[in-house]
Amino acid sequence: MSPAIDTTGLPPGTVVYSGDAQQSEKVVISLIEFNEKEFIEKEFTDFDECLTHVKADMIKWINVDGIHNTELIQKIGEKFNIHSLTLEDVANTDQRPKFEDYENYLVSIMKMLSHESEIKSEQLTIILLDNNTVLSFQEVHGGDAFDIIRTRIRSGKGRVRKMGADYLAYCLIDAVVDLYFVILEKIGDRIEILEEDLISNPSKETMMTIHAMKREMIFLRKAVWPMRELINNFERCESKLIKKATRLFLRDLYDHTIRVIDTVETFRDLLSGMMDIYLSSVSNRMNEVMKVLTIISTIFVPVTFIAGVYGMNFKYFPELDSPYGYWICWAVMLSIMISFLIYFKKKKWL
Repeated sequence: MSPAIDTTGLPPGTVVYSGDAQQSEKVVISLIEFNEKEFIEKEFTDFDECLTHVKADMIKWINVDGIHNTELIQKIGEKFNIHSLTLEDVANTDQRPKFEDYENYLVSIMKMLSHESEIKSEQLTIILLDNNTVLSFQEVHGGDAFDIIRTRIRSGKGRVRKMGADYLAYCLIDAVVDLYFVILEKIGDRIEILEEDLISNPSKETMMTIHAMKREMIFLRKAVWPMRELINNFERCESKLIKKATRLFLRDLYDHTIRVIDTVETFRDLLSGMMDIYLSSVSNRMNEVMKVLTIISTIFVPVTFIAGVYGMNFKYFPELDSPYGYWICWAVMLSIMISFLIYFKKKKWL
């Protein structure tokens, strides 16, 4: 992990990369151009070469994998007249998800998540320009949520080839939200397994797993909650870049986001409840142990008292010379023990 860069004192709009990638890592620029009849897809490592293939009469999607090259980000900003504050947010991987409406473009910054052994987050910036162009900036190359969008564009299926750049921007955001559902489904399966373990055989490992999942849900909540505000602002903004037909899809996307947030909150409540169940289970187990020990102690206290009394070393002691004293003492002690056992059994303490 690269050391954190101190941006204290830098003027607003200074483009400084705050992620973990090294400057030597390769940046990949992919260009997809399409209309209802044509489709072109190319991949570049040089932005100037990419611009030579751009056609004015087609919808353009320029995807940049790798935002650690701040010089490239500034060059793209100069080409498309993007404000320096937006470029600063593109390179700042700790940026909170948000939507901003500028005069000539709309920008959406969000977290694109993936889930293998744990949830991983990658910052994604989508910029809708006024020349039928969509820019997307990702932290690393490969493993994004857009393969299904690329497949639709290549095959010409669906609305994406027939609609404008605003619909393409919607599709990209929708793919990110759909990925949230996939991650939540995996988490839901893990919670079901965890519930079974919690009921059948709770252990310290179970508690540690619950705690780790609670931290994951906090991490997921930070990424998902701002999406509601982002999509709501996207749908309600008065920019001419968004057509009326696309606003209907954005409204539906807002509903999907609300469902994701509700699911996240439900899972958080379930995990909190599971933690309480675990603590109650441990407490009940401890109570059962203490109950058994208490019963044993209660049974043997009077017996120990009798044994202690007749174990005193006095020369003149009643019943000391009795030929049946030993057996009488045993009979009394056993009677007391059996009486206690019968009493506890009737009380259902055993």
